[in-house]
Amino acid sequence: MIVLARHGETEWSASGRHTSTTDLPLTERGRDAARTLRTRLVGREFALVLASPRARAVETARLAGFEPELEPDLVELDYGPFEGRTTAEIRAERPGWTVWVDPGGEKLEQAAARVDRVIDRAMAVDGDVALFAHGHILRILGARWLGLAPHHGANFKLDTASLSALGFEREIRAFEYWNS
Repeated sequence: MIVLARHGETEWSASGRHTSTTDLPLTERGRDAARTLRTRLVGREFALVLASPRARAVETARLAGFEPELEPDLVELDYGPFEGRTTAEIRAERPGWTVWVDPGGEKLEQAAARVDRVIDRAMAVDGDVALFAHGHILRILGARWLGLAPHHGANFKLDTASLSALGFEREIRAFEYWNS
């Protein structure tokens, strides 16, 4: 099983600002939510724990009780010129804009290649794996787990400090649960 943990709240995630390369800390509310993940994961054994190298993902992993290995392929989708801006601000200039069509700095296919490498790495491990990362990249990872194109991540809502689990129904890849 692969358990996905989205990082806790930051000032920008709370205000709806797209955050990729800007390295923000968790808010106090985000730290509290990350500590709650610890109670939800207590007793779970993971053969591998990976985190995006961004402070918000690493801090979430540590507050949840894990010392992760940093995995650069888990960084958030690069928003380029949309970094730090809300969807409403971007749509004022580009009506109908969506990150799932034009992320700004990185093509969805490039992000999909990154998460495919993470999935391959996780599948090579004997035991469960935990991944601490970001909203859009984990949604793309979920889509890729199911064999879908990366833009299908749009269909998978993912809240801060949420847990999801990827597993199998017999030999078919499936979600055990999502956005819990």
